[in-house]
Amino acid sequence: MTTAPRQLVYQFTMTLQEITPAIWRRLQVPATDTFWDLHVALQDAMGWLDYHLHVFRLRRPPKQIWIEIGIPDDEGSDDQVLSGRDIPLRTYFTVPGQTASYLYDFGDGWHHEVVLEGILLKEHGVKYPRCLAGARACPPEDCGSVPGYEPLLDILRHPGHADYQDTIAWLKGHAKNYYPYDPEAFDPGHIVFTNPKRRWRRAFVEPEDR
Repeated sequence: MTTAPRQLVYQFTMTLQEITPAIWRRLQVPATDTFWDLHVALQDAMGWLDYHLHVFRLRRPPKQIWIEIGIPDDEGSDDQVLSGRDIPLRTYFTVPGQTASYLYDFGDGWHHEVVLEGILLKEHGVKYPRCLAGARACPPEDCGSVPGYEPLLDILRHPGHADYQDTIAWLKGHAKNYYPYDPEAFDPGHIVFTNPKRRWRRAFVEPEDR
């Protein structure tokens, strides 16, 4: 007998690319979720602020054509991006081992690898999504991707650096106060998952009402 999707969870690992030691998260989301739901869970688990555009890139079975899922361009771009809000994860994620690329912030260009580790039965009394494990803090938003992140860490390690005070002021004055910034800090128990429907309304519906 086939198990209904509402009884299942997808377990993913997400790893930020080009950074060593790795910044990664392992999380579980309901199998009934959409790609928008997964986007919100990934943002919350990683620690991004969802200030920028994103896109999932993966292959469409059975012909393995590359597709992009995110927020469609209202201005009619030649690149067709499918709406993640309308596409269930189970449309494309069907067996463990499948992967997708998740790009956040087209300017800085934060590339993540997303791997479906398993399809599991829900546990009684557990609230999903949930983060099971991970390592290291998310880079500060708008720090300039890997070419900006690594010099930032070097500056923070050297209080006598000429740019140290300016860097501290930038971290403190950010939309999120990142100071003190500890690149090794991560605790899955501190993650607060937000409601994807509420996030969508706040981003795309409520601004039009003002």
